[in-house]
Amino acid sequence: MNYGQCLEYLESVLATGIKFGLANVRVVLKAIGQPHRAYPSVLVAGTNGKGSVCAMLASILQSHGFRVGLYTSPHLVSILERIKVQGRPIPRQSFCQAITLLKGVIDQLIGQGKLKAPLTYFETLTCLAFLYFREQKVDIAVVEVGMGGRLDATNVMTPLVSVITTVSRDHEEFLGRTVSQIAVEKAGIIKRRVPVVCGLSRGRARWVIERRAAKLKAPLITVFGSQSNFSSLATARGHRFRFSLFGQDFSFTLPLRGEHQGRNAAVALAAALVLHQTWRLLKKDKILFGLSRTRWPGRLEIVSRHPLVVLDGAHNEEGARALFSYARKFLPRPLTLVFGIMKDKSIRKVTRILFPLARIVILTSFPYRRAASPEKIKVAARTIRERTILESDTRKAILKALELTPRRGSILITGSLYLVGEAKRQFPGWA
Repeated sequence: MNYGQCLEYLESVLATGIKFGLANVRVVLKAIGQPHRAYPSVLVAGTNGKGSVCAMLASILQSHGFRVGLYTSPHLVSILERIKVQGRPIPRQSFCQAITLLKGVIDQLIGQGKLKAPLTYFETLTCLAFLYFREQKVDIAVVEVGMGGRLDATNVMTPLVSVITTVSRDHEEFLGRTVSQIAVEKAGIIKRRVPVVCGLSRGRARWVIERRAAKLKAPLITVFGSQSNFSSLATARGHRFRFSLFGQDFSFTLPLRGEHQGRNAAVALAAALVLHQTWRLLKKDKILFGLSRTRWPGRLEIVSRHPLVVLDGAHNEEGARALFSYARKFLPRPLTLVFGIMKDKSIRKVTRILFPLARIVILTSFPYRRAASPEKIKVAARTIRERTILESDTRKAILKALELTPRRGSILITGSLYLVGEAKRQFPGWA
């Protein structure tokens, strides 16, 4: 299949929706020689911050000269971004070869009665990533859990260390209505006697994770607790962070903006220190160098200066609070908000946090089946600014924001990473 045909195939399986469970993935992985067992891995779950932690940890490992595979989701502009080796997206040719192989195997397994249906979109890409990492002979893979953990396709791995960043309400229709229920799903990635790095502060969710780790005799490293020390200092340009664990002290700034990224960095540092103890020796100067070189698009990413245009995928309540904290301190006024979000998200809670930041709010949408219309957002938000504009076309919404915002002001484009991806296409010189 060529690239277009591969995308068409993935679109066809996307229509089947989300299906939890590991049975189908295990059948396919067995048929292609268990590629996920060809290299060690780190598995990262959590409601927020897991992509940033993955990017930081991959950069730390690359700074030591290791060949690193990185699997994340969703993508912003190209599906190829999800699967990287040494920071470079999978080439189209390799992508197409792997999809063609997987489709053939899946069709054969269905014909033999070993599978009842094709893999889902995410399951297919997960198997593809594992295949590509084996082909590329990576030294280690850093893998982001898609949703939840316990029944996520990535959870077929037995990692060197499991990481849980945060737990809060998101994907409630799939993971549960309470934080405790969601924590049970996240804790599902914990494996017997495999160390667990936990980025949660004290509370019910952390108790769930502590209990699961104790049951499986998995050593638990709490990043924000008695084992460690974390602090942040606001500066004119951002933040400086300090973190200590296992007798190691780190002082650092980050290229990624926001105080919450310091907490994500602490989680990545804790995971790196576990790898230092259980896998390969990692040096402090190279760890800090790796943090300083981390790139993670779409998270408080600046794509234009006059006016300042910032992209951020704050799609749930916790993400919105982190964004609000940064925007209140560092984004110049007047501020125009361009907002689009999935219709199954907590629209009222997110908009209640973000809308007060803005002088003008432009509600928009993006070409995805779960995207909320501007009209639905307006109804769900309830708290609407006096100057609210509805423009379903992303490009036109951004042009309107640029027209209405003075050069000294700022534009914040947020609500969904899918909207961020569409927005990045409008600023190609910054991509």
